[in-house]
Amino acid sequence: MSRPLKPYGKKRGNRRSGSRRAAYWVEAAVFGAIFLAGCATLVALMVTVVWPEWRVNQEFVETRCTVTFARLVELRDESGAVAYQPEISIEYEVGDVTHIEATYDMAVYQGKPYTNDRDVAEAVLGQFEPGQETTCWYDPDKPSVVVLQRRFHWWIWLFVIVPVAMIVIGGGGLIYALRHAGKSRERNAASAGLSDHFERRDANGVDELFPHVPSDENITNSPGTTLAYRLPISTSPGWKLLSALVLCLFWSGVTSVFVAMVIRGHLAGRPNWWLTAFVAPLVMIALGTIYYFLRQLLVTRGVGPTRLEIGEHPIYPGQTYEVLISQTGKLSVGFIEVLLACDEEATYQQGTDTRTDRQRVFDRQVFRREEFEISPDAPFEDRCRFEVPDGSMHSFKSDNNEISWKLIVRGRVARRPAYERSFPIVVAPARPAEGKA
Repeated sequence: MSRPLKPYGKKRGNRRSGSRRAAYWVEAAVFGAIFLAGCATLVALMVTVVWPEWRVNQEFVETRCTVTFARLVELRDESGAVAYQPEISIEYEVGDVTHIEATYDMAVYQGKPYTNDRDVAEAVLGQFEPGQETTCWYDPDKPSVVVLQRRFHWWIWLFVIVPVAMIVIGGGGLIYALRHAGKSRERNAASAGLSDHFERRDANGVDELFPHVPSDENITNSPGTTLAYRLPISTSPGWKLLSALVLCLFWSGVTSVFVAMVIRGHLAGRPNWWLTAFVAPLVMIALGTIYYFLRQLLVTRGVGPTRLEIGEHPIYPGQTYEVLISQTGKLSVGFIEVLLACDEEATYQQGTDTRTDRQRVFDRQVFRREEFEISPDAPFEDRCRFEVPDGSMHSFKSDNNEISWKLIVRGRVARRPAYERSFPIVVAPARPAEGKA
């Protein structure tokens, strides 16, 4: 039975049509722009908001001052929206110098709007009367900089999440793109510790006869503990968890900013229903990313590593091969099964759009075990045998088409989501007859 593919890339990288070198450089430019935008945004937040607020709360010197007068300042932007700024003039001494400054908190001192609620601003003014003596804090490096209130704004850290997520996403993508730019698929494999595909030919000359059959060097370079080779996993659970975390932080951080604006408007008695309607689907998506992250966390922490070993490689149609399955962790297992699957992918142009179609064309269960316990002291291990049907299409990879074979381990354990882990294999064309290689 066919199943939808998981939304993550395969171990051998992204599939693209057209020039792969150009695609890598375009990808590098996009991720570089995201990285630089994140850095610029973070620096701007640190310089204009985080650092001044931290200095006010940690380095400003306390002294006494006298209120000379208080007034309400109205600020209007280009759209005509009105914001209010409580401005309190105070007199204080630093050493032998008397200073008279208009201030309230650091935002007011910098000329930024304090609130769009007039009642809130007037309530602040009501706390200060001319001639009143109170406490203020001044900058020891520049005594004319003074505030009447010190506090940390929690919403600042919500804004910081966004550029941090941009830096993580952009920086990671940029490193990947630069490492792979200008390299062939085979050289990209070599960067992971493999030999060059075109520098090593197998004994049957399969690579020379069929250059679009993927190399199996990424499989045969890792010896197994029991059988000949340990199969690589397509996507590490740890990377999936990290990706889920970055997505969760980024989307939740952006959404939380809008949610704070909506809540503030409702509490002030001036709800913005258009903004509320806009935020509602963002909240649903944010909850979805949180659920996805928690699900990956449960799978990663609750289900131990899965290992597959195979006796021979590459695989030839019509022949039988032995596989060792090993599952670790303290688990109450509902079932574990191994599937042999083949996926077909085609990339094509439709007008000005590039489309990619994926389809599961073969799917067969080769192993299943139900209702058993796994001890943390001894992993579950069992063996099975499988055969690629005679006459099946071999593994194939070009710019626009791909045939990929894999062994898939699926399982369900108590108190954990079901999990699926994929291990690519290479199915070679039928063995050439002796004397014709």
